[in-house]
Amino acid sequence: MLKTIPTKQVRLGMHIHELKGAWVDHPFWKSKFIIDNPKDLAKLQSSVIQEVVIDISKGLDVEKSQVQPAEQFVEKLAITPEKPPVIKKISAAEETKAARRLINASRKAVEGMFSDVRMGKAVAAEAVMPLVDDIAASIERNQSALISLARLKTQDDYTYMHSVAVCALMTALAKQLGLDETSVKQAGLAGLLHDLGKATIPLEILNKPGALTDEEFKAVKLHPEKGHALLLEAGITDEVTLDVCLHHHEKMDGSGYPHRLLGDKISLFAKMGAICDVYDAVTSNRPYKSGWEPGESLKKMASWNGHFDLEILKAFVKSVGIYPIGSVVLLKSNRLGVVVDQSAKSLLTPVVKVFFSTKASSSIPIKVLDLSKPATNDEIVAMEKAENWGINDVDELWAKPEV
Repeated sequence: MLKTIPTKQVRLGMHIHELKGAWVDHPFWKSKFIIDNPKDLAKLQSSVIQEVVIDISKGLDVEKSQVQPAEQFVEKLAITPEKPPVIKKISAAEETKAARRLINASRKAVEGMFSDVRMGKAVAAEAVMPLVDDIAASIERNQSALISLARLKTQDDYTYMHSVAVCALMTALAKQLGLDETSVKQAGLAGLLHDLGKATIPLEILNKPGALTDEEFKAVKLHPEKGHALLLEAGITDEVTLDVCLHHHEKMDGSGYPHRLLGDKISLFAKMGAICDVYDAVTSNRPYKSGWEPGESLKKMASWNGHFDLEILKAFVKSVGIYPIGSVVLLKSNRLGVVVDQSAKSLLTPVVKVFFSTKASSSIPIKVLDLSKPATNDEIVAMEKAENWGINDVDELWAKPEV
């Protein structure tokens, strides 16, 4: 039996079923557990969480002296769920602060999940669903902010943040494809858990700065099957999550792994997973290479014959933008700009920050231009590589928090 109680009434021995409030404010990465440590109890009661849901069939109930008659009456009421709120669309700049908080919290959650696997503990899908919900809400408010920030990983946290980024990308792609709400959540969960098998691979292989040996590469290629086995052991039966975990490295021409499936044998969600996994991988800094520029990455991916489902790839481009945030573009005015947001009017006319004159080969005062507005009188003529102009700090221009 589930019961909602004030946090102040929580005591050792209770089974926490749910922590109320925004997931990013939770003091623990898990949402279902027995609270048996005094330090954890103190952490919970000193947090901003005002209420929790306990399962009295799995742990202690509230002490009778704490229960008030009014509370006993409320427990018997049948509460009609409220309709989900309409989420207001906002700019990438407005969503950035919330996205940063979510990324920081989610990194901790995924690292904890991988750590549990390495220690032989099972994964509870329901424990990470609040994270999937929060990522979906961020994507709903702004399609690009969280996806772009999640790309900025350090080499040390790549494995964990890759899972978060693929969750966000899968959610955005599912929305772009017009899938129903349940399917969107399934896609997000599948993205979050798709690389769980990498928790079984030694860190010295995952973080190796040089090329892998044949034996090391064979070990890495086992991660889809190992992840699939871990999910089954944990009692996770969601077919989408299991399928994406096992088949996100399959290719349309049958040259992928582990089962060398041909295109018509690969599910929609696995095809989505393949695209999202590769995009985040090639645009992120890795122990052995620097990430590619986002717009250039999309061009390269489109040229890989037999790798991806082209119709789904087209939808993916629409979801992240022809010029994703962080892309460096050359304008008709001979200025370089970095994309900072998408335009609701056209994928070809994003919002950019101009910062460099190619004519003078020098920096210029930063200015924000919305290329969708006729008064701007400028347009993109090509994608560009900042390093060709000796510029190495482009990410600072769009990702640095506003003062």
